[in-house]
Amino acid sequence: MADPAASETLLQTPLYDLHVGLGARMVPFACYDMPVQFEGIIAEHTWTRENAGLFDVSHMGQAFLIGPDHETIAKALQAIVPSAITTLKPGRVRYTVLLNGEGGIDDDLMVTRPAEEGTDGRLFLVVNAARKDVDFPMIAAAMPEGVRLEILDDRALIALQGPKAAEMLVKHVPGVDEMAFMSSMDAAFDGLDVKVSRSGYTGEDGYEISVAAGTSEAVARALLSHDEVKPIGLGARDSLRLEAGLCLYGHDIDETTSPVEGDITFVMQKSRREATDFPGAARIMKEFNEGASKKRVGFRLEGRAPAREGADVLSEDGTKIGHLTSGGFAPSVGAPIAMGYVDAAHAEVGTPVKIVVRGRELAASVAAMPFVEQRYYRKPA
Repeated sequence: MADPAASETLLQTPLYDLHVGLGARMVPFACYDMPVQFEGIIAEHTWTRENAGLFDVSHMGQAFLIGPDHETIAKALQAIVPSAITTLKPGRVRYTVLLNGEGGIDDDLMVTRPAEEGTDGRLFLVVNAARKDVDFPMIAAAMPEGVRLEILDDRALIALQGPKAAEMLVKHVPGVDEMAFMSSMDAAFDGLDVKVSRSGYTGEDGYEISVAAGTSEAVARALLSHDEVKPIGLGARDSLRLEAGLCLYGHDIDETTSPVEGDITFVMQKSRREATDFPGAARIMKEFNEGASKKRVGFRLEGRAPAREGADVLSEDGTKIGHLTSGGFAPSVGAPIAMGYVDAAHAEVGTPVKIVVRGRELAASVAAMPFVEQRYYRKPA
C-alpha cells in the first residue's frame, strides 16, 4: 500500500485510487506514486505473456503538435529528430528520438499522424515521464511561427498487452482487432472517446489507449472485468521490456549515447541518412558509416545470479570493456539476462565475458536480442 507521507510529495495518475484499492505496492517513479506490483512480478510477467495485462502509463507526457498542415508541422519536428516524419502516413505511428547537437539522445518518443478528418495539421506525441518537463519546452522552443505545442495534462494512458489483448479490447472497441501494428485511430470505448494505437513496450501484441482522465477508471475497470485481464505493475513492465530487448531511457540510452551506439539505427530512414540535416549528424553518420567505438548488446549469464545496472563487464583476460545498463532475472527465459555497452571489438554475439557482481566475476556471453521472440501483430496481406 502507499505510504501517505510519500504520497504528499508525489504526483498521482488518474488511476491512483484504483491501484490502491486493488492492493498495489506503490513506489516513487518519475515523480509519480506508481504501482510496482500487485500479485508479484513473476506472476504478472507470466500472465502478460500468456493472457492480457493492464498497465497504467498515465505518467507519460502526451501532447499535440499543431500547425496549418502536415507538411509544415512534420518538417518542424523532423528538424530535431533523425526520422522521416513528412512521409508518415495518416493513421500511422513512428518511434523516434530527440537529438542534441552532439548526436546524443535527449529522449525517445512515439509520433502519431491522426487519420481522422480535420486532423491534417496535427501530430500526437508521447514522451517519457522523466523527460517531459525537458522535452516539451525544448520542442516548443524549436518550432517555427505558426506551429505550437499543446500539452495534454487532462488525459490518462492505459496499455493493454499480451496475446489476448485484441480479443479483450474488441469487446469494447469494434475494429481494433483489424488494426495493423504501429497504427492508430480515434474510437469509442463503450461510448467514451479514446485514441487507440496498436503498440506497446512488452514485445507482445497490444494497445495503448489515451483517454480523458475523468473517464479512465471506467475504461480500466471495464477491461479488468474480464477474467483474462489483470493489473500489472512497473516491475513486470521492466522485465518484459528487457526480455524484448527494448531500451529504457536514462539507462540504456541517454544524452551521451547516439542511435548507432544504442543499436537503434532503424529510426533513421534512408531519406534522412541521405539528407543528414538532423542535430549531431556529423557524429552519427560517421559512426553509421565507419562503426561506433561501443555498442549496446545483450548478455546471457551462466548460473542463476542476476546482474544489475552499473556492473562492470570484463573481457576474458580481465580488462574492463563495458558496463551494464539493465539486468535481472528473465521469467520467460528462466535465467538472468542483461544489456549494456561494450567496446565494439567485443560486441559479436557469442563473445565470452565476465560480469562483476559484488566483487564476484560471473561468466556470461554476448547474446542476440530480443531474448524472447517479439510477437507484434502483423496484419495479413
